[in-house]
Amino acid sequence: MASVTSLSDSVQQHLASALSATLPEAADADPLLRRSDRADFQANGILALAKKAKANPRELATQVVSQVVTGDLIEDVEVSGPGFLNITIADKAITGNLAARYADDTGRLGVPTVANPGTTVIDYAQPNVAKEMHVGHLRSAVIGDSVVQLLEFTGENVVRRHHIGDWGTQFGMLIQYLDEHPHELDHKDTQVTGEEAMSNLDRLYKAARKLFDSDEEFKTRARRRVVDLQAGDPHTLAMWQKFVDESKIYFFSVFEKLDMEIRDPDIVGESGYNDMLAETCRLLEDSGVAVRSEGALCVFFEDIKGPDGKPVPLIVQKSDGGYGYAATDLSAIRDRVFNLKAHTLLYVVDARQALHFRMVFETARRAGWLGDHVKAHQLAFGTVLGKDGKPFKTREGETVRLVDLLDEAIERASAVVREKAQDLSEEEIAERGAQVGIGAVKYADLSTSANRDYKFDLDQMVSLNGDTSVYLQYAYARIQSILRKAGEVRPAAHPELELADAERALGLHADAFAETVREAAAEYAPHKLAAYLYQLASLYTTFYDKCPVLKAETPEQVENRLFLCDVTARTLHQGMALLGIRTPEKL
Repeated sequence: MASVTSLSDSVQQHLASALSATLPEAADADPLLRRSDRADFQANGILALAKKAKANPRELATQVVSQVVTGDLIEDVEVSGPGFLNITIADKAITGNLAARYADDTGRLGVPTVANPGTTVIDYAQPNVAKEMHVGHLRSAVIGDSVVQLLEFTGENVVRRHHIGDWGTQFGMLIQYLDEHPHELDHKDTQVTGEEAMSNLDRLYKAARKLFDSDEEFKTRARRRVVDLQAGDPHTLAMWQKFVDESKIYFFSVFEKLDMEIRDPDIVGESGYNDMLAETCRLLEDSGVAVRSEGALCVFFEDIKGPDGKPVPLIVQKSDGGYGYAATDLSAIRDRVFNLKAHTLLYVVDARQALHFRMVFETARRAGWLGDHVKAHQLAFGTVLGKDGKPFKTREGETVRLVDLLDEAIERASAVVREKAQDLSEEEIAERGAQVGIGAVKYADLSTSANRDYKFDLDQMVSLNGDTSVYLQYAYARIQSILRKAGEVRPAAHPELELADAERALGLHADAFAETVREAAAEYAPHKLAAYLYQLASLYTTFYDKCPVLKAETPEQVENRLFLCDVTARTLHQGMALLGIRTPEKL
């Protein structure tokens, strides 16, 4: 199926040729087309052109209008104000374009893929081994997963990476304890749930910590164990692997609850770059990018200074020979650029890490690993806040466990579904409750621009009114209900029919899906897609209120309105899928 040119792109082309026919030097000028409440579209680009050509903008606009071909696509163009063009689209063009999207049997709704796809490595969802996932892990996973969906949908080759915290001195204590209590992580033949795996790890961590703090000899043995781990001692590595495996049982259960696909080969933790650390340091030192300072290997920056006015370096290797996060992150860049052949490196990481990544990226640029051929970008996200506007904590001041949060969202959503459900079984209510609850959590996160903080307010998230995923899911389910009621009558496009205002508004917005996806993917901005979908559901509600579907005046009008309903539903379904949210057929 070929992609469908959107109405705004077609109008853009028509205006561009009218512009260059009027002013040959304006061949590449942008007509600056946008949606308008005065007409279907407004073009403002003539003002800048007139200024450049020293012409009267209204006169230039009038000349351009005389060059515009009206007919099948553009019904009317008029000059307004100081030289704007107000453009009205022909009804048959709206219906015809949507019909072409509807005919796309791949389910892509005629959305094109990018002309020259590259390879993007996206680093997101980075939990820590042997530690519980908390609310702070939510955004990286949810935002990262949506950006993966968006980029893959536009044709980009995406490599997913989960840079889990699976290395470091804390493992000495854990491994030593397990070595002295060898059956602590044994499983009887039964399948262990994620909750059980986490409680095993938690119990072991607390016991090891207690011993570490109270027994000097154990502390010494634990510190020796770190050296064995870093030296790659096989027995120590086998013990370490037990912690990683147990943690993965837990991770996978959380990501499954989040309705997110996390694949084992994509989990490449800090340990995955061990063999490269010494070479990374050598390359940086040999090239002069890093220098020794008080025994440590450091990279200095002109513009990064501490409160005392002294430069704050990036420490790649500590004076005791140990490696910090910077060595691992720089080794990961080498791996992603030279082995995975990435063109773009995307890091979905908390905004508080911004300085660290700025220093790491600049170091990699100086080393020649990043440059015009490879770009690195931190998609920094803000903090999850409680209703009080402060960082989200439990009443006791503890960090909130992610699993508890998701369970509560599912519970709240199930209550909403049960209240509205007419003919759903208990099993269906539970399944829909999970889809609505998890959808609500994801949508609240994704409908806020990533770099802003947002309030975690479950009452608001599962509300049927307002900008929530539940509102969108109900709009979708309502359309499915109408399509079922239509029985034998099938949706069909009738471009010969005149459209009511609510039909035109809905049709024009549905046609803008492709450019919204293009923009959201290019800017790593799922919130732009979320805003588009909310607007689509709102326009559908207005259409539903003003335009009877099954009781329309003629059989053709019934078919055409069913067609508008179905196009809207397919757009909602595909758009929500790109946000990682399910659209149940019945609610």
